[in-house]
Amino acid sequence: MSQRPRVEWAPDMLRYDFGRGHPMTPDRLALTIDLARELGLLEHVDVVGAQVATDELLTIVHDPAYVAAVRRADADGVRDEARGLGTTDDPLFPGMHEASARAVQGTVDGALAVWRGETEHAVNIAGGLHHAMPGAASGFCVYNDAAVAIRRLLDDGAQRVAYVDVDAHHGDGVQAVFWDEPRVLTVSLHETGRMLFPGTGHADETGGHHAEGSAVNVALPSGTSDPGWLRAFDAVVPAVVRAFAPDVLVTQHGCDAHVLDPLSNLRVSVDAMALVAHRLHSLAHELTQGRWLALGGGGYAIVDVVPRAWVHLLAVAAHHPVDPDTEVPEAWRDRVAATYGRQGPQSMSDGVVPAFRTWHSGFDPSDDVDRAIRATRSAVFPALGLDVDHD
Repeated sequence: MSQRPRVEWAPDMLRYDFGRGHPMTPDRLALTIDLARELGLLEHVDVVGAQVATDELLTIVHDPAYVAAVRRADADGVRDEARGLGTTDDPLFPGMHEASARAVQGTVDGALAVWRGETEHAVNIAGGLHHAMPGAASGFCVYNDAAVAIRRLLDDGAQRVAYVDVDAHHGDGVQAVFWDEPRVLTVSLHETGRMLFPGTGHADETGGHHAEGSAVNVALPSGTSDPGWLRAFDAVVPAVVRAFAPDVLVTQHGCDAHVLDPLSNLRVSVDAMALVAHRLHSLAHELTQGRWLALGGGGYAIVDVVPRAWVHLLAVAAHHPVDPDTEVPEAWRDRVAATYGRQGPQSMSDGVVPAFRTWHSGFDPSDDVDRAIRATRSAVFPALGLDVDHD
C-alpha cells in the first residue's frame, strides 16, 4: 500500500463551469492546487487525472432518463427545469455532462483505490457535489459523485460506509440516496434548513424504516461560530461513527461555513475546519484501517477561504500538516493580485486557536447550539445503542 495519498486532479476538472458570475467558479479549484504547489504539498501526494464516468456507472445512482436529459442539455442546449437543468442554480454550459461525469469518476477512482488497499487516503476537491438527486440537478450539483462512489464501494464488497458532511448546507442528495440503506451512515453538520438551502436536515430525519438511525443531522443555528461548531461536531460525529463501525470513511469538506462565505450564515474559521479534518483523519485510522476518501464541496469565498481550507485538508491527508502560522507564499499572492486586483490572505490561519469543548462539560438548555445538539442526540442515539446524555 502506498503511504502517499492519491489526489484526483487534472486541468480538465476546471471545465465544470456554470459561467461568469456564478458562485461555483472553477477558480476555487485552480487557486487551491496552485497554493498546494507553492507550499510543496504536491511533492507528497500522487496526482492522478480522472476519465469521464460511463453512463453505466452514473446509473447505479442516477435515473437513466436524467442522464439522457443531461446529455441533451449538453449537446443541444435543451433546458429541463423539471430536472433542474437550465435553472439559476444549475445553468447549462458546454461540456456539462463530461465535466460532471469526470468529477464522479475521480471520486469513484479514489474510493476504490482506498478500498482495494492501493493507498490509505484519497482526495478529490472537485467532488463533494452532495445536492444532486437521482433524477435532478440541484444546488450547483449535476451528478452526485459521493453517492455514486459509496454505491460502488458497496458493490465492490464494503459492508458499511460512513459519510460525514461538514458543508454549511445539508447533504440532502446523499441522504436521499441512502435513506433506507442500513449499510450507509450519513452524518451532516450544517446550518438549519429553516434559514438555508435546501431546507432539510432536521434532527428528526433519522433514516427509513429499514435503516432507522442511519441518517444523523445536526442543524445549527445561524451565527454559530467556532466554539459551537466544534462542540456540535465533538458531541455527535465521533460517537455515531464509532457506533456504526464503518469499513470506509467518506467525508465532504465544503468550507462555506466560514465567516466570510457569502452564501451561509455560519462564522467558522479555517483553523476550526483544519482541526475537524485532523479529527476525521484520526477516526479513519482508528476505525477503518486508514481507509479515508475526502471530498471538496461548497465554499464561495474563492480567494480568502477555499484555497487555505482545502490545502489544510490535502496536507492532513498527506501526513504533512501545514503550520497555521505559515505565511501564504508571495508568488501565490502576487498571482492573486494580478488576476483579481486585490490582496490575498497573508497567513494560513485566521489568527484563532480552536479547541473542542466536549459534551461532558454539561448541557446548557439556554444555549441554542446545545439545544440543537441535544435534539440530534435524542433523535438518533438510542437507535445506535448510544446514551443520549453520555458518549
